[in-house]
Amino acid sequence: MSEKIAVRTTDAPAPAHTFSQGVRKGPFVQVSGQGPVDPATSEYLYPGDVAAQTTRTLQNVKAIIDASGATFDDVVMLRVYLTKREDFAIMNDAYGAFVTANTTGDVLPSRTTVFTGLPREEMLVEIDAIAIVSE
Repeated sequence: MSEKIAVRTTDAPAPAHTFSQGVRKGPFVQVSGQGPVDPATSEYLYPGDVAAQTTRTLQNVKAIIDASGATFDDVVMLRVYLTKREDFAIMNDAYGAFVTANTTGDVLPSRTTVFTGLPREEMLVEIDAIAIVSE
């Protein structure tokens, strides 16, 4: 049985609460929900701009994936949480640009999008991920 290891990086925001940025157990990596936060300042960025928030959030997810020893090509699932249905098309365009730019093969990660309230009022998007490290 493989050990459960916390994934940590200064290239993504430190957790504000009692959880890890990510957890790796064997080949499996789970990234905790990330938002549009600057890792250096812990400030929420791009108020009101769902496209910019989506890109910043995905950069944070990718930093944690990279720190785990996986690559973005190892991501099998991304879950996107939005506060407003009206933001879906804008998020989808920014998401598509980031994911295709960071995936080398033809197979993109699976995705689920959920509309919900988020922990901070300035957050328009939150994203988590699951990756399976290639052997």
